[in-house]
Amino acid sequence: MMGLLLARYGLSDQSLLCIDSKSSALKSGQADGIQPRTLEVFKTLGISDEIENEACHMWEFAFWNTSQDKLKIIERKSVMPEVMAPARFPYEATIHQGRIERIMETDLSRYSKRAIVRNTKLLNVRLDEEGDPEFPVIAEIETSGVKQTIRSKALVGADGAHSTVRQNLGLELQGQSLDYIWGVVDMVVDTNFPDIRRRCAIHSPSGSVMVIPRERIITGEYLTRIYVHVPDAIKTGCDKAGTDSNSEEIQTGDARLRRRKVTLENILQQARDVFRPYHFEPKGDDTVDWWAAYQIGQRLSPEFAVRDSQGIDRVFIVGDACHTHSPKAGQGMNVSMMDSYNLAWKLAYWINGLSPISSNSGKPDSLLQTYQIERHSNAQQLIDFDRQFSTVFSGQFNEEEASISHADFVELFNTGNGFTSGCGVEYPSNLLVLKDFPGGDCFNPVQGTNYLAGILRPGRRLLNVKLKRFADGWQRDIQDDLPSTGRFCILALASSDLLDPESISATTLNKVFDITQQFPANTVEEIIIYPNLRQPFSWEDIPARVKVHAEMRFYNGYDLDDAYKIYGVDPSQGALVVVRPDGFMRQGQ
Repeated sequence: MMGLLLARYGLSDQSLLCIDSKSSALKSGQADGIQPRTLEVFKTLGISDEIENEACHMWEFAFWNTSQDKLKIIERKSVMPEVMAPARFPYEATIHQGRIERIMETDLSRYSKRAIVRNTKLLNVRLDEEGDPEFPVIAEIETSGVKQTIRSKALVGADGAHSTVRQNLGLELQGQSLDYIWGVVDMVVDTNFPDIRRRCAIHSPSGSVMVIPRERIITGEYLTRIYVHVPDAIKTGCDKAGTDSNSEEIQTGDARLRRRKVTLENILQQARDVFRPYHFEPKGDDTVDWWAAYQIGQRLSPEFAVRDSQGIDRVFIVGDACHTHSPKAGQGMNVSMMDSYNLAWKLAYWINGLSPISSNSGKPDSLLQTYQIERHSNAQQLIDFDRQFSTVFSGQFNEEEASISHADFVELFNTGNGFTSGCGVEYPSNLLVLKDFPGGDCFNPVQGTNYLAGILRPGRRLLNVKLKRFADGWQRDIQDDLPSTGRFCILALASSDLLDPESISATTLNKVFDITQQFPANTVEEIIIYPNLRQPFSWEDIPARVKVHAEMRFYNGYDLDDAYKIYGVDPSQGALVVVRPDGFMRQGQ
């Protein structure tokens, strides 16, 4: 994701190198879920078609629990929408991570002849300002046995939970691993369980399982992924009661021993027990595509960047290199890519001298430092949610014994859905997020607090709405006018006085055009939305510069979605919103 974005933002093969120790994209296993916000980002990159058309779309989440009828054993308690937050894509898509990698790598090859240099390991990375302070990052790499040393202005470590970059630069993951062992299996399944094509959380007297329906494969059949809580019966290395319960090291080591002893048959047998009385088996000896066992852990690095002696951020870590957690909330691949989506445009501005303090000034860059502020805050929320979700999901749900009820578990899923979907992410105040409105909230034209539903809020992504273009009647999504090109956008929701040449709307729009002309060419664009007006109008009835600067981004905000109501804007007042290159709002007024 980082390599693709930087290449699309204009960095050539002379300036950009992306290495991968693997020889190819993944063939099986690993991540599989694409959340609604990630799909929105893929759409802005123009690479979402295959996922939209061929991934499994999870629209509903079924909750199963122990039945009071002893013959049934388990029963469905409720079915809820998979995505509760308003979103352009109101579903989660599941598709193999290797296909995501291939889609992105194919698109990268349009911008880079070299694309990804594979079979290449990072051996060491360090800062050396004495040799060349402008290129202080030294990386030692090895490609197919051939070693070489590279100097660069900056380096991004997207190299996983065992990150060489993080270890070499003295950063560390802090946190804990929970004493829960889970198994995961991708397979074509033979079952009469009625909700096998829905995402399911199943709590039975025998344990817990999560079902993730997957995409259709080349045989014409459909994969299913199951996460299975492996019981304590596999416990070895110390007694089941945990003789030294005060020693986290012993407990963690015990979990690791149990994880290594887990077999595919252990996982399948536990799944059979949980699914009873329903039949559950692989649909043949060769239908298991991948399996693994893992220990749940939540860890976070306090720092996502390393600075040189001048305070300039030079080395960054993204994804699992700076935060690890369980996979059941479907966050790993999504949050990791959103780290890169947040950082890439900031790097591009810094490298090209477009940020408040350019890369040639020899001073700390305040724009780059917002990466740490924004993404560390997001990662901490993820860790907190995942710890709670994993603990609850791994617990016993017999209503007579459980510390949390089934209803409480459903509520936890519901309240966390805005975060897990990516649609409710909110960045804290910083250089790029101005939440204080000049003059106080009484002058704020945006009213309401239901930000998840779309009310404009600095620090949140701009919700998609459908608009009708004035120039040709084309019905479009506003996010299609916010492509991932590295540009800022000023979104103007004009007020109902637009047809008056002396009105606030007319004069404000002219001022907006004056402001955008002060920036480097093609770094700021405008989108203009108008409300219901008192009479039909033509181009001659509105400010002439609207047609000059925003002819194909001038929209009716009422004919399709009511953009003013969704965004919480009074049409008699209107509003201006600054939208960042990553689709998040910087400020509004």
